[in-house]
Amino acid sequence: MYLAKESSDTQPATTPHLAELGIQLERARIKIYEDPGALATHVSGYIADLIRARQKEGLNLVLGLPTGSTPIGVYKQLIELHKNKGLDFSNVITFNLDEYYPMKPDTLQSYHRFMYENFFDHVNIPAEQIHIPLGELDRSEIAGYCEQYEQDIADAGGLDLVLLGIGRSGHIGFNEPGSSAQTRMRLITLDERTRNDAASSFFGEQNVPREAITMGVGTILDSREIILMATGEHKATIIRRAVEEEPNKLITASFLQSHPNATFMVDEGAAGELTRKKTPWLVRDVEWTDDLTKKAVIWLSEKLEKSILRLESADFFNNRLHGLIYANPNVDALCRQIFEDLRKRIVYQDHLFREKRVICFSPHPDDDVISMGGMLDKVVANENDVTVAYMTNGSVAVFDADVRRYLQFVDMSMEVFGIDQKALNHFHGESKRILDFLEQKEPGEVDIEEVQKIKAFIRYSEAIAGIEVIGLTPEDARFLDMPFYKTGTVRKDPISEADVQVVLNLLNEIEPHHIFVAGDLSDPHGTHRMCYDAIREALMRYRKERGIVDATQLKVTPEAIQYAPSAEHQPLVWLYRGAWQEWEIDRVDVFIPMSKADLDRKIEAVFKHESQKDRAMFPGATDAREFWERARDRNRATADALNKLGLPEFYVAEAYVTSYEM
Repeated sequence: MYLAKESSDTQPATTPHLAELGIQLERARIKIYEDPGALATHVSGYIADLIRARQKEGLNLVLGLPTGSTPIGVYKQLIELHKNKGLDFSNVITFNLDEYYPMKPDTLQSYHRFMYENFFDHVNIPAEQIHIPLGELDRSEIAGYCEQYEQDIADAGGLDLVLLGIGRSGHIGFNEPGSSAQTRMRLITLDERTRNDAASSFFGEQNVPREAITMGVGTILDSREIILMATGEHKATIIRRAVEEEPNKLITASFLQSHPNATFMVDEGAAGELTRKKTPWLVRDVEWTDDLTKKAVIWLSEKLEKSILRLESADFFNNRLHGLIYANPNVDALCRQIFEDLRKRIVYQDHLFREKRVICFSPHPDDDVISMGGMLDKVVANENDVTVAYMTNGSVAVFDADVRRYLQFVDMSMEVFGIDQKALNHFHGESKRILDFLEQKEPGEVDIEEVQKIKAFIRYSEAIAGIEVIGLTPEDARFLDMPFYKTGTVRKDPISEADVQVVLNLLNEIEPHHIFVAGDLSDPHGTHRMCYDAIREALMRYRKERGIVDATQLKVTPEAIQYAPSAEHQPLVWLYRGAWQEWEIDRVDVFIPMSKADLDRKIEAVFKHESQKDRAMFPGATDAREFWERARDRNRATADALNKLGLPEFYVAEAYVTSYEM
């Protein structure tokens, strides 16, 4: 019933010729799902079946449970099964993997709070059957407490199934690099990368606890079954290392290879770096489709640092591409075909559409200029009717110091505007109340409504200043302020009908020919993915209302890019990527070349986002560069990649994937 779109159960295996080449294959069982939703459906359905089976036998089901963004989809679907299908959780006993130390249970970032808000408050697991490590113990009590936690697991009959996520350092639970396979429940010092990853939830790395109580690797391996879940392209590299490298202490998830019933369950994004996905010709015979052929030729060109048109037969034979040569005996014609395919994807401003209606959806109030500032510049210059729709207010990413600075500015400006004494007194009273709150505010505490609004207005004013650089006006900006974002915290509410309706209303109003959407679903804060989901659902309804049910049959043509989509009321979708990554060359549909002047104008627009300049609240754990530097370097890298393949040499270039379907 619960089937993956594509799955593979693999065991440690190599063949002599592959081993000699140093190629590493999957050493653990791994299953790949189309998207996070399909993965969550499978796992929740599997757990539901286990619960029912144990109930029939009069037995309990003992689960080890994680926190984080990955398991939320599973918890949500289990709640739905409980509410709508009568799934009974009374025979379930749970043991959570970890908790920060020190940490009070009611703190915003507490895993106690996370579990109750996202799961336990919505199902009927008896309170005495729920176990979550305590983070407020006296340090002298921790060793004894951990021993008792292990004993409680044993008394419950042992863990039947443990669900896991995986950290950027490869940790499971909080078993950081250096943890052995024999470790048990204990207090552990957190790795710097783990603390960096958590910084956004704590509104700054300085607020992240330095320690945590965690279930040990040995404790996890004692369970009867293990499912490790990973979603998103930002997890792809660590997943590859965890399943293709030999078990090692630097990546504690790799120890799961030794478990007889452990499965890595990942979505397509998280599977992207697996050898069988990235370079499948290295590990098996493949069917040489056009897409795979293009990918292989580009890979070979990059690997050998030879332009595509300089590749020769020996290059293919020496790099395990025999099958491609046999399928395409004329190597020169093959290379020329790939080269011409890429060349035709370079689109200059003169060949872009003109006088059309355009919506640029920007998840945060700076993604538009960071990610597609060059394209926006050219689309505006081509006299298109452009609306930039800022989907969230970005308020949580503004420092308190900026609020203080702007309040001081307003105070000093009162005289210029002739504000009367009554209004002045009111401002001073409200300003003092806000400043008092900021003075007493605890790290990670949710801002009061007035502070949230001021921070949103700071982001809005910066967004307007940014698009003015490229010739747009305040009237061209729409601030959608989508409901899912307005929690005042980094953790967001699920996308709701209200969010979808906000997007649908804008589509109905503008009736765009082209829409630009953030396609970098590895945004570590999840906002980009949630915005993408809301747009996808709204676009499906928009098409249905206009009688376009199946957009998959519509082919993107050069005419669609240059003029307008071929189907009436069917907008062409342009997917861009932002501060976290860029599209792979073989996946790009359109390259937009840019000059130095174009790049300077783009950077100037990014600079207008002063609250995110120099030191952003949430820069992401993997990159210390400023956002404008990432944009510049990413665009340079794209241009350099094209140049090395033998294509024209540009100063920088932006990349886009186009489709009628999201």
